[in-house]
Amino acid sequence: MGLGKVLEGFIVITVGVNLAPTVANQVAAATANTNVTAAAATMLNLTVLFFAIGVMTAGIGIGVGGLQEIGLL
Repeated sequence: MGLGKVLEGFIVITVGVNLAPTVANQVAAATANTNVTAAAATMLNLTVLFFAIGVMTAGIGIGVGGLQEIGLL
């Protein structure tokens, strides 16, 4: 069971890394809009950073939980 969670962590990270360019493209398309002000554009550009942090946190958290169940951590 614990080894499965480690594998799930790697899958989460892999899916997140594969989706990151799509998120970045959508953010770039949204910031290209002329109705976006400077403050809104700054917050919108941070979306990619928060997406990456969320994927890393989820993947590492699931992986560490699996390692703790196995007894390796």
